[in-house]
Amino acid sequence: MNEQQLAKASKVAGFIAALDQSGGSSPKALGLYGINEDSYSGDTEMFDIIHQMRTRIITSPSFTGERVLGAILFEDTMDRKIDGLGTAQFLWEKKNVLPFLKVDKGLEDEVNGAQIMKPMPDLNALLERAVGNGVFGTKMRSVIKVDNPAGVQAVVTQQFEVAKQILAAGLIPIIEPEVDINSPSKAAAEERLRSALVEQLDALEPQQKVMLKLTLPETDNYYSALVTHPQVVRVVALSGGYSRQESNARLSRNHGVIASFSRALTEGLTAQQTTQEFDAALDASIDSICKASST
Repeated sequence: MNEQQLAKASKVAGFIAALDQSGGSSPKALGLYGINEDSYSGDTEMFDIIHQMRTRIITSPSFTGERVLGAILFEDTMDRKIDGLGTAQFLWEKKNVLPFLKVDKGLEDEVNGAQIMKPMPDLNALLERAVGNGVFGTKMRSVIKVDNPAGVQAVVTQQFEVAKQILAAGLIPIIEPEVDINSPSKAAAEERLRSALVEQLDALEPQQKVMLKLTLPETDNYYSALVTHPQVVRVVALSGGYSRQESNARLSRNHGVIASFSRALTEGLTAQQTTQEFDAALDASIDSICKASST
């Protein structure tokens, strides 16, 4: 990480592309892309196809640092190459896009209405590899299903404990305590989450800067105190299952928050499209998300 990258992350317009589907979510992502599960056999072939899809997105002329601030990669993608360069290196050197790495290993079973992250015993080794590959930051996801004091606290406490480990490695963590968009107590969970986040942010050292990736809230501008918090580099929003149209509409009403969309970004892209069709569809998607992120 350098000052130029930190300045881009905190100030430059654009959004973060989430290209980090892992083993569990890849079949669904490929299905939406027009490739059925009977088209490949086993994880090796699946990840080869996933990398082809991500390479097609990243190398598209529509995908540049003017509109795409950063891209979140899965570990397998970081370890692969695009046009002879490591993926993270290609993103920064050729596209001026900040590379992030998904570091969590998935979710534990639900307890107290929330799913914390599974243990990450090899995290320090992964962070060392990430730094060596030119990665700027990381991302890790937990899920809050309902408004439960113990569940929300467990998620936030764990996220900040791991974030400090990531900061010590010289990387900027994206803390992602997702609130399920179908939660029967979504607004109440967001209120509890905001309080827990502010408490943890206030306790950080001045040099400890983090990013937050949050579900688009029920009340517009509900996270404005987080957007302006001195320890927060940027607040980004996940689409969480909302359509791109709904995600963009909600995002545009939350000032200072930018997108970090996955499925909403790739909506409408298929393997069967010609290069011209694919680039045009991606351009329209990026344009709409960028506009919603600029409010």
